[in-house]
Amino acid sequence: MKRLYVIVFLVIAATAALGLAIAEHSGYVLIAYKTFRYESSLWATLALVAVLWLLFWGIKALIELVTTSSGVVNPWSRRNRSRRVQVAIEHGQLDLAEGRWASAQRHLARAAEAERQPLLYYLGAARAANEQGHYEESDNLLERALERQPQAELAIALSHAQLQTDRGDTEGALATLQAMHERHPHNVQTLRQLQRLYQQRGDWSALIRLLPELRKDKVLPAAELAELERRAWGKNLSLAAHQEADGTVGLQTLNRAWQQLNSAQRQEPQLVLAYAEQLRQLGAQVEAEEVLRTALKRSFDSHLARLYGLVRGGDPARQLQFAEGLLKDQPADPSLLLTLGRLCLQSSLWGKARDYLESSLRVQRNPEACAELARLLAQMGDTERSNQLFQEGLGLLDERLLAAPLPLPAHA
Repeated sequence: MKRLYVIVFLVIAATAALGLAIAEHSGYVLIAYKTFRYESSLWATLALVAVLWLLFWGIKALIELVTTSSGVVNPWSRRNRSRRVQVAIEHGQLDLAEGRWASAQRHLARAAEAERQPLLYYLGAARAANEQGHYEESDNLLERALERQPQAELAIALSHAQLQTDRGDTEGALATLQAMHERHPHNVQTLRQLQRLYQQRGDWSALIRLLPELRKDKVLPAAELAELERRAWGKNLSLAAHQEADGTVGLQTLNRAWQQLNSAQRQEPQLVLAYAEQLRQLGAQVEAEEVLRTALKRSFDSHLARLYGLVRGGDPARQLQFAEGLLKDQPADPSLLLTLGRLCLQSSLWGKARDYLESSLRVQRNPEACAELARLLAQMGDTERSNQLFQEGLGLLDERLLAAPLPLPAHA
């Protein structure tokens, strides 16, 4: 309160001093330039200058208020534009995550045009357009992104390839990825998308050619890469066996594909299984038996043992003898017992076949063993037991059938 009294006193004193000065002498000011002439007292001139100064600063403050105010005064101000862009980004990202494609495309495209770093918003808008089936709009958005951020060519191309794949244009996706692979040969994401696309297209020979690069650049974990390699070579063997309609030509191409594998791969049980199965389907039963026998001598594998019972070698007695030799180290393997039962059936050893098949079923209930034993029992006259095994085998093939309700019996 004392401070206010001091300020009021000073203002009154200054006003009194100014009044005395004006009363003592009014002063005189003359400004003349060519035809212009201004003439007034000093105090009136000072008052005019003060008014003009206040008017100048008032106009300046008004202009600043209009250009920098919020939407109340100027809804198109820079601050409000930034707020609208942020709202568009938030809505667009939420719409994209929740699958509202049209709204997401509209909001993200608007945000992309307003932002200085628009890549992510263009990519999101392109995906939203792609999901709606607006493929031309999607491509145009990606082209616009490339114009705005040409340094992001690889990221845009990878997104384009994924969108092409999603729309079923695997040819276009392949062309896009191969072009990026040439420019960026060691990019992990490019290699990963190429690997997935080759798998989707069933182009196993191309995938096999890509495997060294996948290994060198550590695109996949070692275990996953090894499994992929086995699968690719296995599928390649199957394709090689069916390249030509003529069986002889198919056998030749299959053997060429087998020779392309290195020695370690030719000892892989999964690849041996694929090779032997194709030999069997092409009618090269003797060759298939030899391949399986060699592999089983080296290392026992239950899948190989099962297939061994489906091939017919040149000497059935020798084949049975070899399989029985495996039983010494694998007395409880259900696949080997099934194979022994089948080999005994081939040699018309009915009692022995029955014992092996029943032993296989005691270890594991298997639809193949059920079917083989059911066929044998039907021929031996045990129809009731045969029918039971056929029904059990059918249920094991598709357990969903057992869960389905049965129709009510018809009433006479």
